[in-house]
Amino acid sequence: MSNWFAIIFFFLIPTQHIWAQWPAPYTAQQVQLLDSIVTQDVPPNAPGVASAIILQGNVVYEKVAGFADFADSSLITKHTRFNLASNGKQFTALAILTLIDDKKLSLKDDVRKYLPSFFPKIKSTISIENLLTHSSGIRDVYDLWSLQGITWWKNSFNNQDVLQLVQRQEHLNFTPGSDYLYSNTNYILLALIIEKITGRSFAEFTSDVFRKLNMPNTAFEQDHTTIRGPIARAYFNFNTWTTYKWIWNVCGDGNLFSTLADQIQWERLVQDKGVSTIKKELIHKSQRLLENTANRQYGYGLEFGNYKGLEYRFHEGATGAWKATVLRFPTQQISIITLTNTGKSIPAMQSRQVADVVLNLEAKRTPLITKPARIGKPVIDDQLLGIYLAENDFSFQFEKRGDKFFLKRLGRNDVELEREGENIFHQKSDPAFKQEFNTNSKGEMEVTAYYTTHDPYTLTRANNDWTGMNYEALNGKYLNVETNVLLDIKHVNDKHYEVIIGSKDSSNGLLIAPNKMLVNQYSISFEKNRSGVATLLLNGNRIKQIQFNRVKK
Repeated sequence: MSNWFAIIFFFLIPTQHIWAQWPAPYTAQQVQLLDSIVTQDVPPNAPGVASAIILQGNVVYEKVAGFADFADSSLITKHTRFNLASNGKQFTALAILTLIDDKKLSLKDDVRKYLPSFFPKIKSTISIENLLTHSSGIRDVYDLWSLQGITWWKNSFNNQDVLQLVQRQEHLNFTPGSDYLYSNTNYILLALIIEKITGRSFAEFTSDVFRKLNMPNTAFEQDHTTIRGPIARAYFNFNTWTTYKWIWNVCGDGNLFSTLADQIQWERLVQDKGVSTIKKELIHKSQRLLENTANRQYGYGLEFGNYKGLEYRFHEGATGAWKATVLRFPTQQISIITLTNTGKSIPAMQSRQVADVVLNLEAKRTPLITKPARIGKPVIDDQLLGIYLAENDFSFQFEKRGDKFFLKRLGRNDVELEREGENIFHQKSDPAFKQEFNTNSKGEMEVTAYYTTHDPYTLTRANNDWTGMNYEALNGKYLNVETNVLLDIKHVNDKHYEVIIGSKDSSNGLLIAPNKMLVNQYSISFEKNRSGVATLLLNGNRIKQIQFNRVKK
């Protein structure tokens, strides 16, 4: 947006600066630019955001804008409570650290010391450290519910419901400690372990932690009927702003309600300012990776990475229209907080745009490559037909229909393509979406996709021998006893199948290899015995190796 439009815009929306006593290091022009970033998705008469920048323990920028609740026309303030979702994991981890400090548990303790009914067939240790760092291999409970056809937020599940589902799991995504895969279940189990050790509810125990941190309006909410206000109600916009009832009781992985004021207090403590009766060394430890571990991605409820050449710690949280982001640049001693109650806002993007301004990183932004650098060797349409795969089993399928050339993607409408150059095509209705075909060093055909909103990505054509393939042999019903989900497969034509997973509507399945099929967000591998296909292994985003066995027709 232009600067003049930004100036007019800010007089039209409910907005407020709360200036700190510490001198702000930003010019008026920079503040105006920060305002435009923070409120870019807060039009007039809309829900909004709360944001702050903390530098060397001092608040140097603070901004709130928009409505907290349309029902009473209340506006967002620094004391409005938002659901911070997965940003709550850092406080679950801090609670674990306090128990370690009190000698009540150890990072190396096996989870089954406290939850003995878990995974009796798994011989490997599943440690507290594995839970903290998402290296346990335990499947994500939200993905398990999705597989069952359950819309989690329409239910009032609690941590005991999670426990019951996880206790039914016989297998893991991978051997504990051998890999990293984010799973919300890990932090729910940590909450259950805290209850087991302390004899108190997780919410009660962590309320004491927040009291010691001087964060009076922050709490994990295990009972949705007792959440105290003022609350920033969550709103989506489907032609009009629409809210929904929050009836969720699971916590430890999230369901943390807090205010901008309390989150500023936490950032000040992280930066060695502010008052707390929690030991400083525990707060410092919570900001580091775990010692003697190969995992360099995740620590005590925090992700670790590099942003435009700067080391930083961060986390994102999202549950419905509530979203939250925290970025910490330890060398620069700067933290950036963005909280929102609008489905339109993207705090992960906005917070990094703020970082670009305050850390002078805009010049380091690498422009997207949106088209091929040059025209390659000529190819004819028939040379390009087939199924192309990325490493994550994302697929493109190219086919001819008469004299027209089409791209097919699972879950998306078919796209007609037009030739733009010797080896370059584009979407007929959206020429910015381009496809470049080349042969790689192995002689395999590849396609690289370009667009204005993402970096280019490349897929490689699958090379399979379909000789003698009996497509009907895959037909049948298969059951997973861990979730009680039934999977029904029926051949339609060529490599296409109708697949019904549990109570869900039928979906299109695409056979990408004689023993592998893609269905929506899942990939399914087939294992055969002498009598034919007996077992399927389903893989999703955060659930792996879900075993389905053929049942009698």
